[in-house]
Amino acid sequence: MTTPAPASAPSGSPSPWPAPTTPMGVVFAPQREEHPTLPLVAGIGAIVVLVISLLGSKYVLDLLVDYDWPVVAYVALLGTIGYGPSVVWWWFATTRWGSGNRRADVGFLPRWADLGWGPLIWLATILFQVAVTTIVLALDVPISNNTDDIGELTADRTYTVAIVITAVVAAPLVEELVFRGLVLRSLLSVANAPLAVIGQGLLFGVAHVDPVRGVGNVGLAIVLSAVGVSFGAAAYQLRRIGPTMVAHAIFNGVVMIILLSGVRDRILENNPDPFDLDGSVAEQVAVVDQPHVAEPHGGRDTDTSD
Repeated sequence: MTTPAPASAPSGSPSPWPAPTTPMGVVFAPQREEHPTLPLVAGIGAIVVLVISLLGSKYVLDLLVDYDWPVVAYVALLGTIGYGPSVVWWWFATTRWGSGNRRADVGFLPRWADLGWGPLIWLATILFQVAVTTIVLALDVPISNNTDDIGELTADRTYTVAIVITAVVAAPLVEELVFRGLVLRSLLSVANAPLAVIGQGLLFGVAHVDPVRGVGNVGLAIVLSAVGVSFGAAAYQLRRIGPTMVAHAIFNGVVMIILLSGVRDRILENNPDPFDLDGSVAEQVAVVDQPHVAEPHGGRDTDTSD
């Protein structure tokens, strides 16, 4: 009498066989799933839409800031004009080329663990940024700071509050959706992981170029590219953008607190060149991920007195 063969496990149920182990009993980790991708056009469109909308929000705000509208009106303008089109593109792109789950298509799957990963990613990003900034300054690469005039904006409270809210809330949400969601996943469809991570980081830095800063944009773009690469590496490894949204918000929030509280100015007064370089690493690290954060009048001289 033959013994019947054991029934095979039904499709979708756990395997009846234990995971393979080493002679010491260590379980081999299962192979990671492939990182989801999107067509390249989804990422290209996201960059074009974001850059145009951010430039548009700057000039619209410059025109309207003198009307003394309520702060909520300026926040709504910055959010709607600066970031609204990117949200629309995300909706369109994931509908056109996605799987049907718009949030999953860009890795926007928040978990409570993101609150723990976020600070760790932020700390790693700051360390990487300091290292890159030190190299930029040592090589005499022209660099400007996109927060040089933020202290002067305290007199224009409406503009300051609007900038803080967009930098700490809107920018982390939408820019992570764009760069670590759409752009990273579109680049992964045509390049390997290291190239895709570096590529989206470089695009992140270039997207913050402002013609007003001239040649100083070179160094600033490099520094912010380092920030983008760090966030991109984390998003790739975790397969999600929730943790980088948290890190992004901390990054911008800490910088804004340092600037608006006057801490940076006091540090520079007491030790203007702590690294003995042509420029201060402490000053150049104080950049915020928000294009056109200063100059509420677009660089125009609004003083009409004699």
